[in-house]
Amino acid sequence: MVMSSSLHPSEPPSIIDVDQVSLRTARPLPLKQEWIGEEDILRQLLACWFLVDERDLPLSPRIVGQPGVGKTTLAMAAARLRQQQVYIYQCTADTRPEDLLVSPVIAEGGTITYQASPLVTAMLTGNVCLLDEGNRMNEKSWASLASLLDHRRTVESAVAGIQIRAHENFRCCVTMNEDASTYEVPDYILSRLQPTLKVEFPRKEHELAILRYHLPFASPELLNLTVGFLQKAHTLDLSFSVRDGIHMVQYAMKRMAQDPSHPLAHDVAWKEALLKVLGEEALDLDGLAKRRAQALGAQGLPRGLGDFFFEDDHPLHPDH
Repeated sequence: MVMSSSLHPSEPPSIIDVDQVSLRTARPLPLKQEWIGEEDILRQLLACWFLVDERDLPLSPRIVGQPGVGKTTLAMAAARLRQQQVYIYQCTADTRPEDLLVSPVIAEGGTITYQASPLVTAMLTGNVCLLDEGNRMNEKSWASLASLLDHRRTVESAVAGIQIRAHENFRCCVTMNEDASTYEVPDYILSRLQPTLKVEFPRKEHELAILRYHLPFASPELLNLTVGFLQKAHTLDLSFSVRDGIHMVQYAMKRMAQDPSHPLAHDVAWKEALLKVLGEEALDLDGLAKRRAQALGAQGLPRGLGDFFFEDDHPLHPDH
């Protein structure tokens, strides 16, 4: 894919003036990690950021999937291919609009200076911002980004009293974990965070390649044990990820190297790592999957009037 020559991956200036207000910029993250997995999902993200006409606008997709499947790595790899710097803002439940945009800082002598967030820095310099775990953020903070995520491509900083317009090369995406410990993102924001790109668990060969990439010094025995475990977990729709696998292999290797005179066997060290990283329930994946399916089924059963007046085994219960 041919990239625009106007993209500029150079280090941004430390101070940028907007309407006579000086903003101290954030620093980008180093782009070292590579994307190992399905190429199509990477091409989909790049397509979202591609412009087909000078009047076209980039899309700001949401990247969804289980924790640890590589959503952040995907965004960083796409920025790297576009030869742009990447800035990551970690969204939390207590994120405030000023945290997302511009924060006042007390400088020497008691004067106030203004710190641009990673998002605003990416906007000003024409780079990429990833809003990580966006569905952990409250609606008030999302509301401050509504004008950025549509055709206006601007934000208003009440703290600094300025309007900030995004550079034409600015690109954005949001990752969202599929778990229960999140906020409900309002519909008017979801309608702007389109399309939805889903990152699935990696195939066996990709999972093994990811482990080798991060742990090139690990033994093949540990890597194969871990990939076999993870692949079975994926088939049972359990949420254990390659990130869990990396931690397991790391711990097992450390335990084996701890006492060279009495090293633990691979299988013994791996089983201990499984227990310490994922817990005892991970020893029986089939049983764990069955228990979770039963729990989800029980939560989904409708309750009628008979359930409130009679126990399930009562002879007068309407289901008997």
